[in-house]
Amino acid sequence: MTTATIPAETVSSDDRWGLVYDWQCPACNLYCHQLCSGESGARFRLIDARGNPEVMKEITARGFDIDQGMILIINGRFYYGAEAIHQLALIASPSTVFNWLNIRIFRSRRRAQLLYPVLRASRNFLLKLLRRTKINNLGLPDNERF
Repeated sequence: MTTATIPAETVSSDDRWGLVYDWQCPACNLYCHQLCSGESGARFRLIDARGNPEVMKEITARGFDIDQGMILIINGRFYYGAEAIHQLALIASPSTVFNWLNIRIFRSRRRAQLLYPVLRASRNFLLKLLRRTKINNLGLPDNERF
């Protein structure tokens, strides 16, 4: 289930464990699929931010800019950006080398807060090179491209 496209009508923010991100981002896609490939993956639904307007409506209402951070939803609680990767590290199983490294690096909230802006800037540069468009869920003016 974690690697399949989930139709928009079957996903809501009420799902117990969801990881919402832009599936057009190769770096995000790799990270999320690697994270979900171990034992922890059975808990998560990977949710495409571009294909799930109901989830995005709630994310937007909460003021989160999906172009600047992924969202982890656990039992109705929303974690954004650095806090999302920190929470993922706390609940992940070290069943793969990737997960073990992810846990080692991001279980520290401070490290997650320090490294996340670097990761985000790298992601934004990659998406600029790939000429991807932003989701722009907050409707910011002149905010269509990375």
